[in-house]
Amino acid sequence: MFFELSASIRRYFAHHLMPRRLTPSSIRMAYAVAVAVDLAQVLLGPLGWAGIDEVLDAGAMYVVSRLIGFHPLLLPTFVLEFVPFTDMLPTWTACVALVIRMRKRQGVVSEEPRDSTPVIDVKADRVE
Repeated sequence: MFFELSASIRRYFAHHLMPRRLTPSSIRMAYAVAVAVDLAQVLLGPLGWAGIDEVLDAGAMYVVSRLIGFHPLLLPTFVLEFVPFTDMLPTWTACVALVIRMRKRQGVVSEEPRDSTPVIDVKADRVE
């Protein structure tokens, strides 16, 4: 019973922690979320307006994790944002850039062709 439960838990985490294939649109969205959260935190200032920074950080971690997959680098970024005055640094943008760079090295980033319009290639039998 215990071994079945532990095997089930291992399969669950192995499935959800495995990096998913990233598309250029998910990469752009992850960068947009990271830049927006960093910009909002800079505009709110070092005081954080009574917890709004923490809500932004929790939301950013969830959204970025859903877009590019969970990576352990997201955890220190989330915790670092609770230290005063470090929320003025663009930590989410830097973290997203590092995670995407690592995913490219792992080979899980799919590239879209430059010209994604459909092409009809017809060979002429006779030229007039």
